[in-house]
Amino acid sequence: MAARRTEWPGDSPDSSRAEKELSPKDPAERARAICLRLLTGTPRTRKQLADALHKREIPSEVAEEVLSRFEDVGLINDAAFADAWVESRHHGRGLARRALARELRTKGVDSELIDEAVGRLDSDQEEATARELVARKLRSTRGLDRDRRLRRLAGMLARKGYSEGIALRVVRRALEEEGEDGEGLDDAGF
Repeated sequence: MAARRTEWPGDSPDSSRAEKELSPKDPAERARAICLRLLTGTPRTRKQLADALHKREIPSEVAEEVLSRFEDVGLINDAAFADAWVESRHHGRGLARRALARELRTKGVDSELIDEAVGRLDSDQEEATARELVARKLRSTRGLDRDRRLRRLAGMLARKGYSEGIALRVVRRALEEEGEDGEGLDDAGF
């Protein structure tokens, strides 16, 4: 059973006692403490940390100075964050380049860094992952008519960011390997 933290008036789940003790004294020290605490649990982008500092009313010039120093010493590295994110989410959740790019944009990663990170996934690797996803889901669609199976399988791939072309090609091949008629899937209207 996890220990519960007592909430005091004025507390927020994102604040810590150390933060509160430092708040009136030195905003730079407080900003460093906030960033270090946030980076302890999981890697963060510069924008995520900047947003956290802004939310805690750290002056923007202090936040900029602290974030720049953290980048200089390698505690913040958006390129490494993007690479790790792509690797993790592609292999763990099967997300395609398009979905990965969308997630990284919401994390505040620069477009150039996003392009580099998702560019490391080649189309053969992406298609192999799509085939694995379809193979796992295929069993649960047995007994349904061909069009319903197609919609479910292609829809699952679309939600993970796969293009219509890859989705239909992979689904058609999987259904044909299972003995299902794959004709007419190219113009299924998806």
